[in-house]
Amino acid sequence: MAKKLKVTLVRGLAGKPEAHIKAVHSLGLKKPGQSRILEDNPMVRGNIRKAHYLVKVEEIEDEAS
Repeated sequence: MAKKLKVTLVRGLAGKPEAHIKAVHSLGLKKPGQSRILEDNPMVRGNIRKAHYLVKVEEIEDEAS
């Protein structure tokens, strides 16, 4: 089964470095509390690593595969 990641924005973006804001936006997150389910790949992992203090990550199994 393919791994997926549930990424939730837990902190606001005001006053954060521009690179961190862009990393969060590339994950598809805009508002605190918003979640997305994304494929587990190096691009997503890199953006999570860059803004690790702004997001919460949960690994989930993909049932459709």
